[in-house]
Amino acid sequence: MGAASLTMKADERRLTISQHRILWLLVLSAWLNFIDRGALSAAAPAVKADLRLTSVQLGYLLSAFFWTYAGCQVVTGWLADRLDAGRLFGIGFLVWSSATLLTGLAGTFAGLFALRLLLGLGESTAYPSYARMLSRGFPEHRRGLANALIDAASKTGPGVATFVGALVVAAFGWRAMYIVFGAASLLWLPFWIHWAPRDPRRPNAATSGPGMRTILRRGTPWATFAGLFCFNYAYFFLVTWLPSYLVMERHFSMHRMAVFGGLPFIVCGAASTTGGWASDAWIANGATPNLARKTVAALGLLLCAVTLPPLAQAPDTAAMILLMVTFVGIGAFTSNVWTITQCLAGPEASGTWTGLQNAIGSVGSVVSPIVTGWIVATTGRFSLALPLRLPC
Repeated sequence: MGAASLTMKADERRLTISQHRILWLLVLSAWLNFIDRGALSAAAPAVKADLRLTSVQLGYLLSAFFWTYAGCQVVTGWLADRLDAGRLFGIGFLVWSSATLLTGLAGTFAGLFALRLLLGLGESTAYPSYARMLSRGFPEHRRGLANALIDAASKTGPGVATFVGALVVAAFGWRAMYIVFGAASLLWLPFWIHWAPRDPRRPNAATSGPGMRTILRRGTPWATFAGLFCFNYAYFFLVTWLPSYLVMERHFSMHRMAVFGGLPFIVCGAASTTGGWASDAWIANGATPNLARKTVAALGLLLCAVTLPPLAQAPDTAAMILLMVTFVGIGAFTSNVWTITQCLAGPEASGTWTGLQNAIGSVGSVVSPIVTGWIVATTGRFSLALPLRLPC
């Protein structure tokens, strides 16, 4: 009887074949998501020179994605809790992949700006859908690693975009990079259409979870909203401006930038996977999910706060070391932040809560690239921009 009980508990910890398949499709989608959104950062120096853009215009282009991404999160989060999240996500994926491919054909600032807005609209379906599908389809003690793998993909995606994108831009131009990235993303869709999870509830079915007004009246959601805003302000400077910083401020070549701009994101992906696994293991050994998730996330933010501000004044070697350590902290934080939200919200409100959190948190993503563009245009340096990225 005891052996049977142990076997049952061991089996409960394993994911089914269907869960594994869905998880790895979600991981791959997050990887493609962040490759597509990070493509402009890798191509920014070439786009700026080709279209004769100012630093201010480049700042607006880097920020434009987040305008629709943040603005649509509330709607997509609400829809994810009420419609079939798998289908909603598939539609969003098609929109953003098409926008990426079409960017390779754009020839004006206005055209690029419009396609960045469309990219943000499509990608706004991602995290509310992830939250809904994970909270309904995966047990609590496995969500840390599941979220961490998705987060690791989201961190290595910009690394791939920076490394591969910079090499493609150097060899064939920035338009070729966009066409390759967009076409590659579209290859994912047939697999999702075949294997996507099906939500049993019908369109427009009522949800038993708390509504948007109820969530907004609570104090706890606002703490998660504020935390993500502060983090995003710092992190998306690195996502959007790091390649340009290395080229313009550190005078790296495109090939050298490809390595040192991409490597921190790979380190971050490894740290994210470790952070999610560690919090799951802590829970398995008796810790509460609240304690385990929040402790790992808080330690990650503290590491970022200590290592990011000195980066601007450090010589190249020390700066790259500080950058790597900063990205370790980023991985520890982001591997657990969405799991915390799913735990607090529950499966019936995870999409709505995640959408609200991402909408407010993404305001930091909107502001950061624009402020950086103005600082660089005014001073010609990044020195004043980097210390402002101190996480809260």
